[in-house]
Amino acid sequence: MRTPPLPEALGQSDAFLEFMERLSAAAGVDRPVLVVGERGTGKELAAGRLHYLSPRWAGPFVALNCAALPETLVESELFGHEAGAFTGAAARRAGRFERADGGTLFLDEIGAMPLPVQEKILRVVEYGSFERVGGSRPVSVDVRVVGATNVDLPALARAGRFKRDLLDRLSFEVLTVPPLRGRPGDVALLARHFAARMAVEMGLEEAPRLSPEVLRALEAHPWPGNVRELKNAVERAVHRARGGPLDAADAVVLDPFASPWRPDADQDARPPAAPDPAAPGSPPAAPAPPGAAPLPASLPDAVRALELDLLRRALTSARHHQKTAARLLGLGYHQFRGLYRKYKDDLDAA
Repeated sequence: MRTPPLPEALGQSDAFLEFMERLSAAAGVDRPVLVVGERGTGKELAAGRLHYLSPRWAGPFVALNCAALPETLVESELFGHEAGAFTGAAARRAGRFERADGGTLFLDEIGAMPLPVQEKILRVVEYGSFERVGGSRPVSVDVRVVGATNVDLPALARAGRFKRDLLDRLSFEVLTVPPLRGRPGDVALLARHFAARMAVEMGLEEAPRLSPEVLRALEAHPWPGNVRELKNAVERAVHRARGGPLDAADAVVLDPFASPWRPDADQDARPPAAPDPAAPGSPPAAPAPPGAAPLPASLPDAVRALELDLLRRALTSARHHQKTAARLLGLGYHQFRGLYRKYKDDLDAA
């Protein structure tokens, strides 16, 4: 039988290499494992490596996202059901535990598992048997359980939302995936890798070179979405460049929603605009409080004047190089271009 490919994992930082060493050691011990980490760190990737480096590598690797199913379906999905167990159950159906027999069952977002289902999982981990929904005969399986979460399971257990006994059984080994910000040097390695893969996917003759300026910008970003967010950002940059170079820091758009026309999430909650006092039928304006200084301009006029002034000063300082002016203002290039187009007539007339 051909050895299955190991899930892809790249890194050279001390934190990453230490994690992989612990993972490899845990893979050979046939006990439950918990993989803990922020979103986008590659928890399912780690679970796959645990399986393929283990003696169970030739068996099935079955995954279930516990948060993706309604509570009423989780039990049936895990343990299967007998014919007639509920409306629509026309035939017996094997659950994920049966399908993973002889291999590994990966339970992602295990903290979202309902308490009654946790009790049944504990029994499977302890005794290797369960009953299908609507059934009364025990079903025996040989399954290694690997759970993953991005929440504090001990805190959930103290709050009574996760069974302490199950937590104890699953945490024979707890592997915490380091976030990208804790892996110095890995951002550049991963960025080049993702750029090369995207170039192949697009049929480009060669992968775009990532300039030192681009790599510095990538290393400085906090990456709350970790490797998944980095992958999206780099692939998006290669796609938009269409074979062109990625030589400026703003060539990689870190926020794909950045736009001068980005909708405001609070706009529907804003109070209605005050009526124009000059419009026919408008109620008379309330008199200003005694001693109040008159406003120099309306808020829109003041904002317009400020934006124009900042644009002119930034362009002058940058000798009208727009990418440099954008950086001086703390804007992405596309944001700057939207603002520039908004005031182009005024800028040209100056």
